[in-house]
Amino acid sequence: MKSPNSIASDANPINGLMPVDAVADLIRAGATLSLAGRKAALDRLPAGAWIAGTSPYFMTAEGGRVVDDDVLFVTDLGSIGPVSFATYDANELDRISGDAPDSGVALAVIPSGSICHSEFAKNAASYPMAFLRPTVGWISGYDLSQDGECAWAYDGQVATAYNDRVAVAHITLPEGTNPIIEIVNIFSADGGDVIRFEETGFTPGTCLVNGERRVFSDYIVERGREGGDLPLVGDFGGARVNASIKNVDVNARTVELYAPVFPGVDYSFAAPVADYAADFREALADHPFDGAVWSCNCILNFLFGQLEGVAIGGVAGPVTFGEVAYQLLNQTMVVIRKD
Repeated sequence: MKSPNSIASDANPINGLMPVDAVADLIRAGATLSLAGRKAALDRLPAGAWIAGTSPYFMTAEGGRVVDDDVLFVTDLGSIGPVSFATYDANELDRISGDAPDSGVALAVIPSGSICHSEFAKNAASYPMAFLRPTVGWISGYDLSQDGECAWAYDGQVATAYNDRVAVAHITLPEGTNPIIEIVNIFSADGGDVIRFEETGFTPGTCLVNGERRVFSDYIVERGREGGDLPLVGDFGGARVNASIKNVDVNARTVELYAPVFPGVDYSFAAPVADYAADFREALADHPFDGAVWSCNCILNFLFGQLEGVAIGGVAGPVTFGEVAYQLLNQTMVVIRKD
């Protein structure tokens, strides 16, 4: 049964690109939405039942795409279940899962580079109910070709953009229905060195390589990994979680990562990927995504995999500056589906 705030029909896409003016009409009609697009497009929308984040990059059924100011990506949250909205600052992030429904999911949009981004990345796994009331979502971004741009999250209830708050839609699923969170990671460890870190952080100065302490930047250069196309892959109790390389300053001997590393976790560099699109198609073929209601994929996959104009499967959504499935992820695809 559809929620009364659902726009789902044969004529309107539940999860796809739509013109800004059409989205504005849906909002005025009372639809409950999750949106993504350029800031200039999102700023044209009226207040209503929606959240949003900025990104000009998307994966569609037809392939990767960069959109202009007249298009938004629309996910019909009302077709999933009843929704309530909230925003949180960096000191309130533990409430995202704490406020979530017992049967449902918290869909969060976190601005890239914000204090909320770093705080969530380091602490999400320790939040109350984090693995019982799942938080999923994405890190909003910006057009990499435009200097000085900023990432934003939107509270649609007041049609306001924030670069220092998290926008959340708490979605309650129908009784007897559970959210299934799929993490599609095409990377695996290369089977070589085991790397460990002694502190949590985005900027590790040293590491232990097979038990030997090394300057991390020196080790990256020695391995020829400073280009950043291949992430570190951490073994979190059998789950593969990536930490991607953002920048290596050879002269300063510093490293900046897109996600933090954690002590007590075995990391290795990822094995090379010959064809991102083919590997995604193969991985997606192994997942029953008929019930998919939302997804996102990482900007690093979009860029290094040269996915613009290339189709990887039928699951569509924003291309992001980080993915959320219980905790911050990198270079992965995240999908929500109902069982």
